[in-house]
Amino acid sequence: MQALAHKAYGEVRNRTADNKSLEHALFQQITDGLIAAKDLEKTDPSTWADAVNRNLELWTLLAADLLHPDNQLNEATRKSLLELSIFVRRASMQILGGDGEIADLIEINESIMGGLKR
Repeated sequence: MQALAHKAYGEVRNRTADNKSLEHALFQQITDGLIAAKDLEKTDPSTWADAVNRNLELWTLLAADLLHPDNQLNEATRKSLLELSIFVRRASMQILGGDGEIADLIEINESIMGGLKR
C-alpha cells in the first residue's frame, strides 16, 4: 500500500515547484479521493476503504518525515503534527471498522492544506 502513496507523491512532485506546493498538492489529491468516497461509503466499500487507506499512508509518511533528524520544523509544530497523525490513525481504524466519519479526515486534511497555503 505504501507504493500507492509513493506513486502519488512522485506524480505530484513532477507537477510542482517547491516542498509546500508538493505537500499541498498531495494532500489535495488524497482529500479529493476522500470526498469522492464519502458518498460511496454505503454503496462501494472498497472505494472508501481505499481512500481511507491512502490517507492513512500519507499520514504515516508524514509522521516518518517528522521523526527524521533532518526535519526542519520547530519542535512544537512537529509534536502537534505527530499527535494529529496518531489521531488520524485511530480515526481511520474506527472508520474502517464501521464507526467514525470520513468527514473528520477531510476536515483535518483541509486544515493542513490551509496551513500549507500560507
